[in-house]
Amino acid sequence: MRFSCGVLLAILLLTPVLGAAAEPELKAGAFTPARVAPDFSLRGSDGSELRLSRYRGKVVILAFGFTSCPVVCPTTLSTLAETRKKLGDQADQLQVIYVTVDPETDSPERMRKFLGSFDPTFIGGTGTPEQLAAVRQVYGITAEKKMVGDRATFSHSSFTYLIDRNGNLRALMPWGQSSDDYVHDVRILLQQ
Repeated sequence: MRFSCGVLLAILLLTPVLGAAAEPELKAGAFTPARVAPDFSLRGSDGSELRLSRYRGKVVILAFGFTSCPVVCPTTLSTLAETRKKLGDQADQLQVIYVTVDPETDSPERMRKFLGSFDPTFIGGTGTPEQLAAVRQVYGITAEKKMVGDRATFSHSSFTYLIDRNGNLRALMPWGQSSDDYVHDVRILLQQ
């Protein structure tokens, strides 16, 4: 009987460790420990104030870019639109927020039209150069304006943040990941 109790005790002690090891891992680089995502207040492309905290209860993918971006931003937004489609019934539990790095060009109306061409649920954020610089700073986003002929373009950080339902930064997804990778990670965050 003593052996059986010892085996039972060992199983009970190891169960949390084995359970933790069996939890699915995020494809994106996880923040360990998770920390609260800095909130912000910008003009939303939907005509209202855009606050990150407005989306508590949903998983948020936070991206930065600009509407006249030739390759990187459209690729990311296409991937995120495909992600929402693949989520099926869970799509309404995901919110994509796209913050501009080009406040001189990207008005709320322009952002609404641009984002709507990918997915009408995507929300854009714009504001003054100072407001946007403050948001970029707290998220570690770089953006450098460059002139190509008479046209302005931006070299900017192209990763996205995954934020859980409680408003915690959970992961950083590098550029170029597939919609399947996003779906995988979003589903994990939706289960928590």
